[in-house]
Amino acid sequence: MGAWCADRWQPALDEPIVGTSFSLHVRITWSGEDDAYVATVVEFPSLSWLDSDREGALHGVEALLSSVLNDLRANGEAVPPPLADRSYSGRFQVRVPPEVHRRLVTEAAEQGVSLNRLVMSRLAS
Repeated sequence: MGAWCADRWQPALDEPIVGTSFSLHVRITWSGEDDAYVATVVEFPSLSWLDSDREGALHGVEALLSSVLNDLRANGEAVPPPLADRSYSGRFQVRVPPEVHRRLVTEAAEQGVSLNRLVMSRLAS
């Protein structure tokens, strides 16, 4: 996902920060409100760094993350596992209002696919 930067679309930067024993994901987007790039760490939603350029935002959040990881380790606290290293079953349950459920079942029937396949295709796009 990206954002509008001045009058152009700026794609988000989503790249791993690779350390000796971890690989966390940073997302960089443009904030029109802050007039700056905002770097966030997916595994640490409360961490962010603003800078006037993308590289500055990336380097700033890397330094901040390094400090936080050192602090966690020094205090014997757990470092959250990277999303990429977590195990996923491929199943989750979503609750929707009955009228939405009915509409989706009807649409799936009209397309000749299962409700699961219809919802999966919507989530994947």
